[in-house]
Amino acid sequence: MKKNLIALALAGASLASLAACGGGNQSAGNGVVNVYNWGEYIDESIFDDFTAQTGIKVNYQTYDSNESLYGKLAGGATGYDVIIPSDYMIGQMIDEDMLEPLNFDNIPNFSDIDPVLKNPDYDPENLYSVPYMFGILGIIYNTTLVDEGEDMETWNVLWNEKYSGDTLMFDNSRDTIGIALKKLGYSYNTTDPAQITAAVDELIAQRPLVQAYVMDDIFEKMEGGNAAIGVYYYGDYLTMRENNGDLAFAVPREGTNRYVDAMCIPKGAENKENAEAFINFMCSTEAGLKNCEETWYSSPLLSVREELDPETVEDPFAYPDADFMEKKCETFACLPAEIRTLYNDEWVRLLNGG
Repeated sequence: MKKNLIALALAGASLASLAACGGGNQSAGNGVVNVYNWGEYIDESIFDDFTAQTGIKVNYQTYDSNESLYGKLAGGATGYDVIIPSDYMIGQMIDEDMLEPLNFDNIPNFSDIDPVLKNPDYDPENLYSVPYMFGILGIIYNTTLVDEGEDMETWNVLWNEKYSGDTLMFDNSRDTIGIALKKLGYSYNTTDPAQITAAVDELIAQRPLVQAYVMDDIFEKMEGGNAAIGVYYYGDYLTMRENNGDLAFAVPREGTNRYVDAMCIPKGAENKENAEAFINFMCSTEAGLKNCEETWYSSPLLSVREELDPETVEDPFAYPDADFMEKKCETFACLPAEIRTLYNDEWVRLLNGG
């Protein structure tokens, strides 16, 4: 993605167009909306745009993983109106009656969402969620710190002793155990306890090679050249590459994760209509373009893709085609409760050293 070209697209997006498709529920008109989102995942200047358009003030906080979001809400935390979990966590929250059904009369911009991303497995009737961004997972590496000719298109490289102390892994159970499952040739969504245990055995063997288990702190480490290899999302890789041109990205041939993060309203939200107005605004062309420019993630909005430069839309990792998706990608499903418990237990086993 070329940021200067997106800036030109933004400059060309008319205010009339925004007013036509970005207004949403103007009856909300005052008060606040409390938004809880991933770090490094929005252009915060849009909050002023939203307030100018609706009179609603945005209070904004961040979290660093689906698990920390879930833990806070399941622990009784309140006061959030919009949250942006990932696909499998949305499915879990629906199962546990943690989300409010949406009034799509207040979200007319939903019509701009790519039909491929509507009625997903995690929300099959599309009652609870509106896609925000999507992307793929892969290996980020520093070309000056790995051997020339090193095979980077395999999860096995994360177990290579040559990069002991220079390898970063996710600090969450679903992504990290998922990587080990793929390394072993298993599905991300296996419910076979033996396969999950075998994957964690692999991670325990790998642990002495791992410099750190990270989330947003991967930015500083990879941009600063303080690690050779990390695992993270393609949109974040593009951000990191802006600050360190030595970085490159690889998709392992064993397969990887394609994910969708979507906007939802937690059960009992105090400002539901304001939340729906905010979700609708986030689906406007101008807000979508600004968020793409800031985060480098892939937009589900068809109008945004029309405004992007061809280099961006043709990027096979940013907007994968159907063949890539079929051959290379698997989405996370919501796992049964007993398997989620096993994940938690196995994650503790890993962190405790086996």
